[in-house]
Amino acid sequence: MESVRVRLSRSGAPPTAAEVAAALRAERAVLGDAEVLAIARILRAHLIGAGPLETLLAEPGVTDVLVNGPDQVWIDDGRGLRRTAVTFPGDEDVRRLAQRLAAAAGRRLDDACPYVDARLAGGVRLHAVLPPVAPEGTCLSLRLPPRRTFTVEELVPHGGAAMLRAIMTARLAFLVTGGTGTGKTTLLSAMLSCTDPGERLLLVEDSAELHPRHPHVVRLEARPPNLEGAGGVGLRELVRQALRMRPDRVAVGEVRGAEVVDLLAALNTGHEGGCGTLHANNAADVPARLEALACAAGLSREAVHSQIGAALDVVVHLVRDPGGGRRRVAEICLLHREPSGLVVAVPAVTFAADGTPHAGPSYETLGSRCARHGEARWPS
Repeated sequence: MESVRVRLSRSGAPPTAAEVAAALRAERAVLGDAEVLAIARILRAHLIGAGPLETLLAEPGVTDVLVNGPDQVWIDDGRGLRRTAVTFPGDEDVRRLAQRLAAAAGRRLDDACPYVDARLAGGVRLHAVLPPVAPEGTCLSLRLPPRRTFTVEELVPHGGAAMLRAIMTARLAFLVTGGTGTGKTTLLSAMLSCTDPGERLLLVEDSAELHPRHPHVVRLEARPPNLEGAGGVGLRELVRQALRMRPDRVAVGEVRGAEVVDLLAALNTGHEGGCGTLHANNAADVPARLEALACAAGLSREAVHSQIGAALDVVVHLVRDPGGGRRRVAEICLLHREPSGLVVAVPAVTFAADGTPHAGPSYETLGSRCARHGEARWPS
């Protein structure tokens, strides 16, 4: 194996089955077709793939592969974090894999730049940190994109899907919120799939993770700066460009910076049905989270809440059950502006752990907003 790897590396030949067979013949190895194909798969994984992590990435249901040094490799397959039997010979092997993956994404990872956040071919999200920033060894995180786009009925049982469809049909502006790994992107993709086929969707993302089932989707993806620090294109500029491209709906994959100002401005200028995702501990914290982001971008507190009150209608909040359990919708809230001028999130529907919905204080108000659109059907 090592001899074949060295021979292929020196020749610069891709590790195809034919090239592996030729290298094996040069090494005077006598092997059958099955062994040649097996060696080719292993060499591809080690030369252009994820090495020993390749088999984990191929397992059905796996969403995250996490490496905490050479002796700890964990996966999340929807049932919580689980340690695997996969190990590396040493930290240098983990470091080499991280650097090779970073280089494949066109990014730098070395002592001068000891961390990287990038997207690999196929949509896998890469994050890596090298020692001494990670003192116990190189840390590597790989997040896989959803293997398919779910329907809202698959994600939200007991009539909750009908509510989300009504929100989409009524063209209400909304945010999907929750913590890391709660399924925000998955749900947003499902909700965008509910839009009318005649609408034009503009998706603005750091990395392409939204995959709605829709015939008219235009993607804009942020670009990091090069090694000289030039050429970067951020989400804020992309939101501005998206508004000039005749969108019916603008969706921001993750609102986490100054782009919130441009998104709120867009939703206040006739672009109905805009949406995005936002990290938040609970729905009640969403106005404060938006306030923090927008104030950091230069808006006053009063201006922020005025924009939120006029631009956003609904918050769909997700949680993950304790112990890394099931991801689910916890509540749907209506954003309401109080006489003080501040915006608060008022629950319209809360969902029990089994998905059973319970009406909240703003249930009827949200229903009446949806009913203004003749085609929207809010459950009674």
